[in-house]
Amino acid sequence: MKKADIAQFYSRLRAANPAPTTELAYATPFQLLIAVILSAQATDVSVNKATSRLFAVAPTPQTMLALGIDGLIEHIRTIGLYRTKAKNVIATCQLLLERHGGEVPAERAALEALPGVGRKTANVVLNTAFGQPTIAVDTHIFRVSNRTGLAPGKTVEEVEARLLRATPREFRQNAHHWLILHGRYICKARQPECRRCLVADLCAWRDKTA
Repeated sequence: MKKADIAQFYSRLRAANPAPTTELAYATPFQLLIAVILSAQATDVSVNKATSRLFAVAPTPQTMLALGIDGLIEHIRTIGLYRTKAKNVIATCQLLLERHGGEVPAERAALEALPGVGRKTANVVLNTAFGQPTIAVDTHIFRVSNRTGLAPGKTVEEVEARLLRATPREFRQNAHHWLILHGRYICKARQPECRRCLVADLCAWRDKTA
């Protein structure tokens, strides 16, 4: 995609949604971190249903650690991979208390050292909780980037690097949210709704739907 088209691409998404944000429900950086960990291979809707009850009884690392793995499982068993996620969340709470005074660190290396936190999760937390201009590439963003020609790449890391280079600075803070929402609701995997797409004329995909 040409530089001028990229600016137009983001301008249209911004005009339609000037203040995008995550659809995960949270009140603190800690709750966002836990929600993102739980969201791996799960929908935001299913995570929000579970965390609405979980955060009511365990809103902090201390209170969540007190639940223990079995107690946490009772709150998240409706989410996929809940046993592994419960172990990671409890271990993460322990490390937050031991290493960071119970606070979520705002540095990538410290975040990625926490159990269950990879680069994508770290990027979401850095962007959404701490306002850093990171782009977390999930399946939606990977698809949109390749399908439209915005930032094609064969790996998540390649797409992320190309997005950061291609995205003008003024759009970088919110790019993650615009792209994920576009992929979730318009540029869907099986039945993309090209006729409702705000950027269809800028998109390089040859198989647009009628």
